[in-house]
Amino acid sequence: MTALTASGLAKSYGQRRLFADASVQLSPGLRVALVGGNGTGKTTLLELLIGMDDPDQGVVVRPKGAEIGYLPQELGDSPDGTVIEQVISGAGALARLGEQLADLEKRLGGLDEDHDAVLAEFGETQANFEQLGGYALEAEAAKVLAGLGFSPADSHRPVREMSGGWRMRVALARLMVSQPDVLILDEPTNHLDVDSTAWLEQRLATWPGALLFVSHDRDFIDAVANRVVELAEGTTLTYAGGFAEFVVAREERLARIEAAAARQAREVARVERFVERFRYKATKARQVQSRVKTLEKLNRIAAPSRADLAARFAFPEPPRSSRVVAELTDATVGYSLDAQPVVSGATLAVERGQTVALVGPNGAGKTTLLRLILGDLEPDQGLSRLGANVKVAAFHQHQADELDGSKRAIEVFAAGIDPGRRNLRTVLGAFGFPGDAADRRVSELSGGERTRLALARTMIEPVNLIVLDEPTNHLDLPSCDVLEDALSAYPGTVLLVTHDRHLIRSVADALIEVRNGRAVWHHGVDEAVLTPSPPELPALAAASPADNGPEPRPGNARSQRRRANAQQRQSTSKQQKQLARLERDYEAARAEADDLLRRLSDPEIYDRPEEVHALATAHEAAAQRAAALLTRWETAVDALE
Repeated sequence: MTALTASGLAKSYGQRRLFADASVQLSPGLRVALVGGNGTGKTTLLELLIGMDDPDQGVVVRPKGAEIGYLPQELGDSPDGTVIEQVISGAGALARLGEQLADLEKRLGGLDEDHDAVLAEFGETQANFEQLGGYALEAEAAKVLAGLGFSPADSHRPVREMSGGWRMRVALARLMVSQPDVLILDEPTNHLDVDSTAWLEQRLATWPGALLFVSHDRDFIDAVANRVVELAEGTTLTYAGGFAEFVVAREERLARIEAAAARQAREVARVERFVERFRYKATKARQVQSRVKTLEKLNRIAAPSRADLAARFAFPEPPRSSRVVAELTDATVGYSLDAQPVVSGATLAVERGQTVALVGPNGAGKTTLLRLILGDLEPDQGLSRLGANVKVAAFHQHQADELDGSKRAIEVFAAGIDPGRRNLRTVLGAFGFPGDAADRRVSELSGGERTRLALARTMIEPVNLIVLDEPTNHLDLPSCDVLEDALSAYPGTVLLVTHDRHLIRSVADALIEVRNGRAVWHHGVDEAVLTPSPPELPALAAASPADNGPEPRPGNARSQRRRANAQQRQSTSKQQKQLARLERDYEAARAEADDLLRRLSDPEIYDRPEEVHALATAHEAAAQRAAALLTRWETAVDALE
């Protein structure tokens, strides 16, 4: 595939110009992170690249015949079909080949068909389908869905029944399976938990085609990107490497520009002094006029503003609560349909002034645990207690969408707040709305700006416990810096649910890991909890501790070594047995598929349409079973090695 290139792109809306000279190049092997402030036009640039909109100036050259996949921030209408059907349909030509194969299989049972011609077409189509990996397609789709947090039972649920976040995961899985030549993702981690984010990082870090994505997650950018394109100052600036290299290179660039601007300012001041001194001297008239013309033609160097990188906060001291803000003692809550509690046996205490992050996969019960801690839910067993004089303000994921679009930002921010000795415009300016920006209508703000305004409104409340549920969704990197500074300066207690690992590392004092029906307290930030290993296929799961026998008594090193060696041999033996079993099952399925295909090749059976249909159906099932077993066998070989 040749590169997708865009050069000299300009786009304006009315009097507001987003950018005037933006250029991007996407070629195989390039994984590009697009960063920039809210409202600079990142999403607009993506839409220009894929052809959803046209630039005012410039040109986009898309490779002929190349497939471009796009994941927007918000999806349109929900598609029909089940989860697995939607994901497999993303395979494009391969999915259509599968549909063609199914149609030919039905035609083989028809009475009015030229069976020899249909059989020949069936054989050719099937060979193409198998050569392209068609029989492994469903196994690949299931693997991608598992990586994105879907259970096996979810595969057959209608997509329309799912929430917006899970529908977004279905769309992402569809793109992963389709493997387009150019993949463009707008905030792909917004609806993912830490487990799914870790899996997606590994998947995209080896993406063979061209990749362009917008993200505010520094860890995600560092793990995936080998280029960073910053949309700033009305143009695009390209940096090699991930986010860490980008920060260093940007700082060096800003320093060079500031130094050049300072040198130019000194030279301009010197020339202006000369002009002012000799303006009225006839003998210096020619030199004066020459310098005046030089100043008029001078291309002034404008140093980029660093205002968005230096927001600082001064919150008033919140009302004092008890030392223990919230406490759970052996608390169990939320029995599900299969009589299993959502969270059981939770014992923890959140103390005054702590910032505690809740982490774990989506659906594990983080929201349920939050409601239990805050007293919105009563435990089915155990105790839940909120401390004395605890006053709560909460931010939820969709709060920004509920702001009154007809009001100005300052009106939304200041409504119902006693300013005391504070200037609320100054406080709002610290959240990225300085000067006239505070008077913009909410309807004119971008999604990230509305999120920032809603956060500012939550954090200005005179409370001592703030609960933030995914506050970084739709925020740009400077806004995430603003939030980090605000949380660091906030003197009260914070409960934080977020997948942004950089933010957690920067502000959290402790973690609550919610997983498998348990809530476990971790002092400090445990990196193993924050960045878990990607999920493995169930068939290859490691043996549980119960399989390895009782732990050896401490103090007997030789006994421990012998037991460890025995456990290792036992584990290896189990894997070898599993490998042999998979190999036998694959050979049996393959032999069954070959035998059925041989029987289908007999011209005499086409006088019996029912038998043809039964044989074709059985052959399809055997071939799919063989492909799935082969995938599992290859993965097991890798695990054993």
